Amino acid sequence: MRKAIGNIDIPQRQSVMIMISKQPRKQRKAQYQAPLHKRQKFMGAHLSESLREKYGRRTFGVRSGDTVKIMRGEYAGTEGKVERVNLKKGTLAIDGATLFRADGEEVPRSIYPSNVMITKLDLDDELREQILGKVI
Repeated sequence: MRKAIGNIDIPQRQSVMIMISKQPRKQRKAQYQAPLHKRQKFMGAHLSESLREKYGRRTFGVRSGDTVKIMRGEYAGTEGKVERVNLKKGTLAIDGATLFRADGEEVPRSIYPSNVMITKLDLDDELREQILGKVI
């Protein structure tokens, strides 16, 4: 048995959540309420010119271990390694971009991936290397 959602025809057993609405508020809500495994897709950043030429793509997902350059904000121009990727908040913790709390403790500053550019990829993961290899 098949079920039609708008112009899309889906088998009844297959449970797929398809975003049909164009309304910005519903798009934002879907993004905020997305499960963590789908939020990984939102954590993409631009590649540097050299990486862009090498791999033939403009953006790629950011992972901890990648070296990035901050392009916007207070820390613009700072280059450092990604220490942590926070999927829940959709932010990155980058080595070199830190704040000091009132008690003097140094904490990483959360930065959105749209404000950084990847300058060096961490290719320890074979699957990640294969994904980049497919593009070439």
